[in-house]
Amino acid sequence: MLPIRRGGAQTVVIRILLVLALLIPVRAFAAELKIATWNLDWLTTRSAGDPELPSDVTPRSDADFARLAHYATELDADVVAIEEVDGFAAASKVFPSEQYSIHMTRDHVVQRAGIAVRRGLHYDINPDVTALSAHHLRSGADITLHLGPATLRVLAVHLKKGCRDGALAPARGRACEELRDQLAVLTGWIAARRGEGIPFLILGDFNRWMDGNDALLAGLRAAAPLARATEGHSSPCWGNEAFIDHILAGGAAAGWMHADTIRVLTYQETDRSLKDRLSDHCPVSVRFAVPD
Repeated sequence: MLPIRRGGAQTVVIRILLVLALLIPVRAFAAELKIATWNLDWLTTRSAGDPELPSDVTPRSDADFARLAHYATELDADVVAIEEVDGFAAASKVFPSEQYSIHMTRDHVVQRAGIAVRRGLHYDINPDVTALSAHHLRSGADITLHLGPATLRVLAVHLKKGCRDGALAPARGRACEELRDQLAVLTGWIAARRGEGIPFLILGDFNRWMDGNDALLAGLRAAAPLARATEGHSSPCWGNEAFIDHILAGGAAAGWMHADTIRVLTYQETDRSLKDRLSDHCPVSVRFAVPD
């Protein structure tokens, strides 16, 4: 290192460089964002036998949480929609608070939705989309990310189970009726974002196959054009299967999404007896190029 002499030419040069460095704007966001969704399958810190847990649910051990945290590190996503999580305490054992900020819905249920956001990214919390929780279901977690000059509205959802490909109009059974009601809520949310002209994502566990002329996807696309990251793909999670976890992008965000970067992080453990210790869902991710 060269010596610094007070009042010398070196000091003047260093001071100029420091001033110039202060004038250069610091990017508080990544130009490329990795967005993911992960249903963590009854993730809770409650003890076995808790009256809020079904009898066939076995709470995770410390080793199970450590294994899931390892996969969260491997996933290395900037924003993760999480489903079936029993609040902040459980979520932070998978997404450490020094690395991620965690927002959970205020639902008084064990299976809550939330969003884990990498530290350094800034966001505002919007009111939960509680209309999705009619029929004792789950609200949507809603945030607005601030990405330099761009903003991105993100809604994490966990929709009604039991209507993976059934008709919605007329609805085939009670589960499809309730999913149809949730569709109306989502189309209203999409229409509001389209009216604002803001880029947006809806992602999470839709409990719905969306291949072909799917009624749910068609209903959502009637509110605004949407790009679906899982389009034309099947999931390798625990064997080849149709996706029910999806990432939908609307507004300008549809153009930001690089659909060819879709990935499913499969577990190294292949013994299906470990399914309950990990999750019956694998993380699904895709990358977005955010304009600066």
